[in-house]
Amino acid sequence: MIGVDDLNPYYPVTLQEARLERLRATGGPRFTFHHLDFADMPALTQALQGQEIERIVHLGAQAGVRYSLENPHAYARSNLVGHLNLLEIARQRSVAHMVYASSSSVYGGNTSLPFAVEDRVDHPVSLYAATKRADELMSESCPSLPPSADRPALLHRLRSVGAAGHDAVEVHRCDLGRRACARVQWREMWRDFTHIDDILDGVIACVDRPPAVDGEAKAGGSHSCHALYNIGNNRPEKLTKVIALLEQACGRRARVELLPMQPGDVERTFADIGAIARDHGFAPRVAIEDGVPQFVRWFREWRGV
Repeated sequence: MIGVDDLNPYYPVTLQEARLERLRATGGPRFTFHHLDFADMPALTQALQGQEIERIVHLGAQAGVRYSLENPHAYARSNLVGHLNLLEIARQRSVAHMVYASSSSVYGGNTSLPFAVEDRVDHPVSLYAATKRADELMSESCPSLPPSADRPALLHRLRSVGAAGHDAVEVHRCDLGRRACARVQWREMWRDFTHIDDILDGVIACVDRPPAVDGEAKAGGSHSCHALYNIGNNRPEKLTKVIALLEQACGRRARVELLPMQPGDVERTFADIGAIARDHGFAPRVAIEDGVPQFVRWFREWRGV
């Protein structure tokens, strides 16, 4: 197994290094890590030279809606150039299958709930969403291009990930040490929070089952070997409920600061997981009532508080 990451400081580097050490300890000689930016094609090509690659799981990206307003070029580099580089690696080496992550942000201001993979996603409300939609379109074109025509690709539109997962989602914005506080956007915001274990279940279920090369319509409507799936909890939760669960897990009241809706954000996310349930038997296992206490225990252990 080969890992590639630049360990950039958008997320706490100490946390990334701790996860890397855990991978090294678990994988031993079966795991090789390359500390590099996958948007640097010469460096990526050199690092992978001579390596036999059967499948690619591509979860790397510059994430976050709000940060795209501050540093838009980081999104162009990682999400456009970086994604294209991995598509080219897969195409040139005739990799059997590539699974990659998009985002629920591609649904933009869609008011039809739940969000289905068949929905039109032509109206993003953030640069982050636009880059992720561009990734989907690039990936749609690749299975028909030589030298690796009919190379399957499979996409996941991920939801807000919690419990040692996505470090920028709302639960990570709370200080779980000596005080409990939260800065919450708007009172009526809802999110389809998804536990990291459920995300991994969905990704792993798809890695060894690429879309068929049969000309039939796949999830999301493609007739090539490119399928789209939502991975979510299929149960949107009000952010004020998340704060209440955090209060209960922390044993103290939160100091809540209500903010207006932030540019580029949406009121709610809600995943229709019918396609991945049908094709891969996916079903979320961890309810938010269990996931939040797990997250608090993990966070306190990691921070030593």
